[in-house]
Amino acid sequence: MKIVVFGASGRVGQHVVRLALDKGIEVTAFVRTPSKLQISHPYLHIYHGNALHADDVSAAIEGHDAIVSCLASSKGLKESTELGKMVKNIVLGMETHFVKRIVYLASAGIDGEIPGISGKMIMKTLKYPLSDHRNAVDTIINYNLDYTIVRPMGLTNDDASGKYREAVEGIPEKGKSIARADVANFIIKALDNPKYINQSVSIAN
Repeated sequence: MKIVVFGASGRVGQHVVRLALDKGIEVTAFVRTPSKLQISHPYLHIYHGNALHADDVSAAIEGHDAIVSCLASSKGLKESTELGKMVKNIVLGMETHFVKRIVYLASAGIDGEIPGISGKMIMKTLKYPLSDHRNAVDTIINYNLDYTIVRPMGLTNDDASGKYREAVEGIPEKGKSIARADVANFIIKALDNPKYINQSVSIAN
């Protein structure tokens, strides 16, 4: 399998790249700043580009079997449409090059599904990033792709536990957080498992 990882230099993206390479998957790491990706491997290819530029995205996708997006907006908690624009470029590139499979890293809260007062506070704080993710997810779904949407709870830098819970509806009961390394584990697991096609899955330790 040959995959493109968008957002490969991010904190989840780097875990995804390493794990995929460990499993013998050929990886093209799409990055704006190659120096941020301190990984070397015979199966690793670096593509220096900007996901806001459609030509860069399309060129990177050509010849690959699947896409993993670990993209994030550069705007932090501020209002942004960057994710929506970047994902539109990705799905158009996939359409051009006949690629159907995509795993998209979003966030718990894009469906308003985090329960309780604390959940409402979290979703209010993350209002703009969640809205941008929601627009990106809607674009993916509307293009009739073989998608998996990943909705992790709060991300931590803990070591991978290999133990996490999944929920298609809502979030895992009393789920609060998950290690970025475990998110990467789920992404790679889902990538080649038809069980997760056309599913939106929340995960938590």
